[in-house]
Amino acid sequence: MDYQRFIDWTDERIVESSGKVIIAFLLVTSMFAVGLGNVSTEAGTQQFAADIPANNALEDINQEFGSSFSEGGGSTQLIQRGDNVLAREQLLNMLRAQERLQEKEDLRVESTSSAASLVARTIDPSATTLEAQIRAVEGATRTEIRSAVRTNADNPGFTGTVSNDFNAKSASASATIGVVSHNVPDAGGSGGGAGQSGSSPLTDIQQRSQRVVDTVGGDITVFGSGIISAEFGSVITDSLLIVTPAAVIFIIFFLVVAYRDLMDLLLGSFALLMAIIWTFGFLGIAGIPFSQMMIAVPPLLLAVGIDFGIHAINRYREDRADGLGIEEAMTKATDQLLVAFFIVTGTTVIGFLSNLASDLAPIQDFGVVAAVGIIFTFLIFGVFLPAAKVWLDRRAEKYPIPVFSQSPLGAEGSRLGEVLRGGVVISKYAPALFLVLALVASAGAGYYATDIDTSFTQEDFLPPEEVPAFLQSLPEPFAPSEYTVVGQLNFLEDKFETTQGGSVTIYYETRMERDTVLEEIHRAGQDPPESFVSENRQADAQSIVTVVQSQAERDPEFRRLVARNDIDGNGIPDDNLGEIYDYLLNSPAEDQALNYLSEDRRSTRVVYSVTADASQSEVTNDGRMVADRFRGGAVATGGTVVFQAISDLIFESALTSLAIALGATVVFLVLIYWLLEGLPSLGVVNTVPIAIAVAFVAGTMKYLGISFNAFTATILSLTIGLGIDYSVHVVHRFVDERREHDLFTALDRTVRGTGGALAGSMLTTTFGIGVLVLALLSVLGQFGVLTALSIVYSFLASLVVLPSALVIWDRLVNGDPDVPMGDVDTSPGPSEAGGQTVVTDGGEPTDE
Repeated sequence: MDYQRFIDWTDERIVESSGKVIIAFLLVTSMFAVGLGNVSTEAGTQQFAADIPANNALEDINQEFGSSFSEGGGSTQLIQRGDNVLAREQLLNMLRAQERLQEKEDLRVESTSSAASLVARTIDPSATTLEAQIRAVEGATRTEIRSAVRTNADNPGFTGTVSNDFNAKSASASATIGVVSHNVPDAGGSGGGAGQSGSSPLTDIQQRSQRVVDTVGGDITVFGSGIISAEFGSVITDSLLIVTPAAVIFIIFFLVVAYRDLMDLLLGSFALLMAIIWTFGFLGIAGIPFSQMMIAVPPLLLAVGIDFGIHAINRYREDRADGLGIEEAMTKATDQLLVAFFIVTGTTVIGFLSNLASDLAPIQDFGVVAAVGIIFTFLIFGVFLPAAKVWLDRRAEKYPIPVFSQSPLGAEGSRLGEVLRGGVVISKYAPALFLVLALVASAGAGYYATDIDTSFTQEDFLPPEEVPAFLQSLPEPFAPSEYTVVGQLNFLEDKFETTQGGSVTIYYETRMERDTVLEEIHRAGQDPPESFVSENRQADAQSIVTVVQSQAERDPEFRRLVARNDIDGNGIPDDNLGEIYDYLLNSPAEDQALNYLSEDRRSTRVVYSVTADASQSEVTNDGRMVADRFRGGAVATGGTVVFQAISDLIFESALTSLAIALGATVVFLVLIYWLLEGLPSLGVVNTVPIAIAVAFVAGTMKYLGISFNAFTATILSLTIGLGIDYSVHVVHRFVDERREHDLFTALDRTVRGTGGALAGSMLTTTFGIGVLVLALLSVLGQFGVLTALSIVYSFLASLVVLPSALVIWDRLVNGDPDVPMGDVDTSPGPSEAGGQTVVTDGGEPTDE
């Protein structure tokens, strides 16, 4: 393929029109800078749950049924703590908090409910307003309050809002939850977790509600999806404020070591800034939201950009050290590097775009943005930086611009150059044995990693309950915010989750006035699976059936109504269900009934308790099995089921992306080396270090106990995308050197030149990405560690293992290691198709 004319055209623009190139890139940068103002943020777990059937069912439940623990829509929780929240003063505090919130029109309160309200209505059934309920409690004796609490001891609507330590005898509990419903347009449901980040109407309402509640006194905390979303968003900002400066410090330090020249340092740093501006400007222009996963994009762009920059400057310096002028040196450098950069960009983009195979939108967005960013990085460091370097060096010859060290990294005779030769020495004496040992070791690492866990939890996207002290001591504006959500969630789990360990919900769409429907719900809970809590072979469940049974126990008239319509005498009505529901909805059990029966009576939900030791996958599988017992239209859902479904998709994404990235990369490399060099087998050799790096990254994940999650699901495909960078530079430089030198001289020059640049790039990007461990999200820290390790593994495999692979390849293809490849016929056919290799010796063809 005649690609040289494209390279020559680009070389001419870089060398002859460097000023115009600089101006053009600055204009494009200003265009993308405008897009920065349009970048929106999106955080939380809901972004991963879109279009998952279990989550769609959960959203329907949040819309159709009232729920004391709903965190979606316009619902706010009032969490009250105390020695005894059922004592008079504590009950009054809750009622007054409800009243003051309802009085504030800007809080858009539709209704409120609490254990305090139930106690007040039990004392005075006519107390239908909060004002009347406050009077009822104020006027009641201590004995009357205790009696009212005990009366509600069997009422699920009451017991569901008080903590697990509720004691009916002493009428006491250490915590309770009140619920405030708001009329907030587009508040949305929580689904699998909190949704959008940032300042939403519900977030503002809940934050203002806290200030109102504080005027009441007592220990009452406002909590809900708006508060969670606010922390989802702030953790992104705080993480960036911590990680970015730390990354900049490390990067600048290593760039100083790599460049050892002020102007080159400033030029490389400015090019990195341009890559970030272009990428995030594209984010705003394309309307792609910035999520937690996007925090990893800047370090990834820095990783590739630093590598490109160091290679460009280092190769230019090598050619200048050989006595070439500015134009000749840059032309020779870009002749070689533009091809290498193109190959690296192609394979890296393939690695990132392989994430499009995922069914999870945030992972798809991450892959697209990272791929586009890498293309931008290629253009900036392949064209702009060389042009700017030419422009600056020309000015340095005319004006007193300070120039420091211009020697290339890994120069002959340097200590670094000697260290880098280790792989060449091994390849000279035992290449086959060493390559076999490396492949066996990587196969063992891959086998060890075959059962890596997969996880997905809301806590992955939230800051820790306690921020490390060293981060808290940071000065403003770097000091992180005060976070409360995880503490509140842990408190709710400790105080309000049943000892059984959680629940799974069945969402059942059917005509609820059909005669047999309640019997079907009851029978579905018989002989439950092992993860379900049961008694006498009947699952522990809450449903419209249990509401009917509970109301029948308390209300003689309703009990007689049920008996008249109960054909088989098991306490579950079989006829006239419409009349049964009408009675319930006109009784004190109305709120409880609406928790399980939709207003249009065309759907219901059944909540089954599950054991504490049941795994997420066991609960999900058993829930789906029970859902199949219903007569169609039933879906197992709930937070556990939704998160397991996402977890399953994450695992599938990791494997699918890995397979696509690896397969597409091999095909791309084989094709590109065939088109550019006439040596398709080089593409296979090029992937050897990457296969080793992927295997060792997976093995490290298993050893460190890091599971595939929303962030690390991309790590294996990213290892291919980033790691191929190192092997491509080595292989392409080797081919370039091999045309003019014998085998081991070519290898030696390759590892000294390219290896020196790779070492500088590896150290800079490893520490630059490694600073993600400082992020407030633990999973982001895990991602940083694994990405840094993937770079180290790729570097070592490319400098230590790849030389042995190249020696074996060269012996198979070229035949004579002492003859430069420029004297070998490498056209597809003899050398690559198994025929004889024709070399020239003094101009006479001979057979080898």
